[in-house]
Amino acid sequence: MPLSAPIDREPMHRRGIEMHGYRRADGLFDIEAHLLDTKFYGFENEERGWLPPGTPLHGMWLRLTVDEDLLIHACEAASDHTPYAVCPQAAPNFARLAGLTIGPGFNRAVQERVGGVLGCTHLREVLAQMATVAYQTLYPVRRQKELAREAASGVRAKPRILGTCLAYAPDSPVVKMRWPWLGADAAE
Repeated sequence: MPLSAPIDREPMHRRGIEMHGYRRADGLFDIEAHLLDTKFYGFENEERGWLPPGTPLHGMWLRLTVDEDLLIHACEAASDHTPYAVCPQAAPNFARLAGLTIGPGFNRAVQERVGGVLGCTHLREVLAQMATVAYQTLYPVRRQKELAREAASGVRAKPRILGTCLAYAPDSPVVKMRWPWLGADAAE
């Protein structure tokens, strides 16, 4: 269902973010993002001069290499287009994310390692979305592992996703459909 019809308006700015998840031949996974900012009007940039409409103001790349446990083995960043010549100097600092695990506290840990003057606002913002793409990419792999553990132990684990959104509210019809064995335990 689309949004309601807007009133007359003029386009000003476009940010495109594209992300992909890949399984690598070595058993690891790459999560890649590309961010591209453009304006619908021309403007003067202090360092780059006149930028015609559609000229990239920001053009940035990020790659996280993770394992099945969402441990980051490597992070690579690159900036093709930036408003200032100094901006690309932040990219190498994102290698500091190696060793972090995507999960609770991830955004705080990112801020500690590449926050403020150590990093780039735009690249940091994309990382939170990349974490979600990592979960989506690895879901089938992690789910198979979970099912194998349950089969071996005979114990069903309470899904960690419970309570994270409306659909996964402990009393939702989705939870009752996906995990009928939880019953009243889902709300605990």
